[in-house]
Amino acid sequence: MPRLHFWYEFASTYSYLSAMRIEGRCAAVGIDVIWHPFLLGPIFLAQGWTTSPFNIYEAKGRYMWRDLERRAAAQGLPGVHRPDPFPQNGLLAARIATIGAEAAWGPDFTRSVYTAQFAKGACISDPETLAALLESLGQPGSQIVHRAQTDPAVKDGLRKSTNTAQSLDLFGAPSFITDDAELFWGDDQLEEAIGWAACPKTCARRLPSC
Repeated sequence: MPRLHFWYEFASTYSYLSAMRIEGRCAAVGIDVIWHPFLLGPIFLAQGWTTSPFNIYEAKGRYMWRDLERRAAAQGLPGVHRPDPFPQNGLLAARIATIGAEAAWGPDFTRSVYTAQFAKGACISDPETLAALLESLGQPGSQIVHRAQTDPAVKDGLRKSTNTAQSLDLFGAPSFITDDAELFWGDDQLEEAIGWAACPKTCARRLPSC
C-alpha cells in the first residue's frame, strides 16, 4: 500500500486543517498515513525566528487567521477560536502523540488536541487538559501524561523526529512526504500530495523536466 508521511506541529494552524481530513482522503484512495509529530521551534530558531512567522509579520498573521476561518468553514469544522497565547507550547502534546504514533488512538488524540486548541481555545500545554482528552478516547490519561513527562525514551523519540525533520529540509508544517521522497508543504498541497502518493509515475510525467 502506498504511504504518505504527515509531518505536523501542534502549534501549526494549517496542520489542524490537514489533520482533520487527511486520514479519510487517503483511505478513499488506498493510501496509508504515517503520522509524525515534531517541533518547529528548533527549525524556526535556525532561521533566526523566536516565534511564529505569523507573529513576526503582522499582515501575514491577520491574513492567516481569516484564511483559517474560511478554510475551516469550507471543511465543516467548528468556528476558529484563536488561542491565547499563540503559538501555544505543544511539547507535552507532541510527546504524547509520539507515544500514540505506535498505537491506534494516536490519530484520534491528535485530532482532539487540534479541536480543543483551535475550535475551543483550550490550553494544550496543560497536563490535565491532555489527560482529559486521552480519557475521552478510553485511554489512561494520567498514566500516559506521566510517561510523556518522565520517560527518556519518549523524549528522545520526539527529539529524533525533530532532527529527522531538519535532515529532510522541512521548514514548516504541515509537510507531506511520499514514498519516493517527494515533498509537499502546506494544507493547500494535501490533495496534490495524495495524488502523487497514489500514482507517482503518472504525476512525474507531467513535470516540464520529464
